[in-house]
Amino acid sequence: MRFAFKTAPQHTTWADMLDVWRAADDIEVFESGWTFDHFYPIFSDTDGPCLEGWVTLAALAQATERVRLGVLVTGIHYRHPAVLAKMATTLDIVSGGRLELGIGAGWNEQESGAYGIDLGTPAQRSDRFEEACQILIGLMSQEHTTFQGEYFQLTEARCEPKGVQRPHPPICIGGSGEKRTLRSAARYAQHWNFVGGPPEDFARKREVLHGHCRDIGRDPGEILLSTHLFYDGDPSATAAQAASMSEVGAELGIVHIRPPHSPAVLEPLAAALSELA
Repeated sequence: MRFAFKTAPQHTTWADMLDVWRAADDIEVFESGWTFDHFYPIFSDTDGPCLEGWVTLAALAQATERVRLGVLVTGIHYRHPAVLAKMATTLDIVSGGRLELGIGAGWNEQESGAYGIDLGTPAQRSDRFEEACQILIGLMSQEHTTFQGEYFQLTEARCEPKGVQRPHPPICIGGSGEKRTLRSAARYAQHWNFVGGPPEDFARKREVLHGHCRDIGRDPGEILLSTHLFYDGDPSATAAQAASMSEVGAELGIVHIRPPHSPAVLEPLAAALSELA
């Protein structure tokens, strides 16, 4: 199994996050690092501080040299996909080809409503997400992109310069909706992320994803399968989570390190996880 880490930029400081990323850049067991894309803290005190995920990621790209990096995952309704494509290709260049483009349909009603950003119904979110995937791939890999959809319209749109990675940075789709999200992952993703849950849930979602792949004639082996893991102070417990998820096919474990963020947690985690690497 391979491993990554995630520092959600909530209830933390920039200095603490930066210390973790700089330390992790020197620990080879962690192949990538991730932030998230929310404007309010989630699953916690929503009145607390929360840094913006893409801005912090760009700064972290300059503070590191080795780890791959991404936002797990970008709520597609927060930014027009043409703007997101420009952000992604620019950050891929800035990072020297280390970007992983994490995207999802969006779900947070509280922050969307507070900011006046239309979230829409579940069906509308999925329809919009499907359009956005096509636009992102087109802009990041083609000279011109024309698209006429219900949510987005592009006419001979350009996105230059292209990123370092070709045809485009790997796309990670996060979410577990069996009818729409996993079908989109089968069609567009190079990486699917399971948000977390028991191994049997992961195994079921994996089989649904592979079924969608078979339906469109795609090799399921082309899609990296990852899952969130959680660290609450006991590295051996995180390693046990990783082992159980590896047994049902998870290939990359992304360890969510909760705040307060400290680089002191990394070496014990790495030591526990390296036995499974």
